[in-house]
Amino acid sequence: MDMVLVAEPKQVVAPGEVLAEGDHLLGDNAYRIGTKIFSACVGILEVDGNRVFVVPLKGGYFPRVGDLVAGRIVDIGLSGWLVDIRAPYEAMLPASETPGPRGPRRRDLSTSYEVGDMVLAEILAFDRTRDPLLTVKGPGLGKVASGRVVEISAAKIPRLIGRKGSMISMLKKETDCQITVGQNGVVMVWGKSPESERVAVEAIYMVEREAHTRGLTDRIREMISRSRVVEQVAGTQTA
Repeated sequence: MDMVLVAEPKQVVAPGEVLAEGDHLLGDNAYRIGTKIFSACVGILEVDGNRVFVVPLKGGYFPRVGDLVAGRIVDIGLSGWLVDIRAPYEAMLPASETPGPRGPRRRDLSTSYEVGDMVLAEILAFDRTRDPLLTVKGPGLGKVASGRVVEISAAKIPRLIGRKGSMISMLKKETDCQITVGQNGVVMVWGKSPESERVAVEAIYMVEREAHTRGLTDRIREMISRSRVVEQVAGTQTA
């Protein structure tokens, strides 16, 4: 059967609303009955090729294996660290999943990560019988010692990333910042100056506020351009 979209892409849809009919692939927050695909939540309809999915307007983070997350150390145990990843469950980072042949020895745990430290990690394992298990064995993973921490709704992360990474690529290019997006809604920003970081953070919050609106990419690009002009004028006046 041919693929037919019933709702328009970027349209706000309600639970139970028909999104499409035919041979579309199911994405997140969508379900099929017969040949029809329905929305499972209030959100924005997105179409990527022949895959149909809905980006929720509200919602918390539910861990999935392979997700990149940013979390904060909240406790030190006998064999690892408890990490707040903004999920219904605290995550465990075992000492064995830190760099090195065997990980830190038990008595040395606090010399590697202290309570309050921010870490970038990957969800190594998770099911409903146990809390998420993290690893920091991988490129770019581990303690975050600098940069700005931005927390937004995890439901808005797909919009922040954009189709095929279009939105986040634009933000990195226009703000000249390094941006790492955690699937749990925690975003890390590193810029060449405090001003560039400020503009990037403002743009990220703008995505969160206006994720359901059309023309968002162009408006964000314009906002960044205006901020750049203001910065240049301020620099000229203080020179």
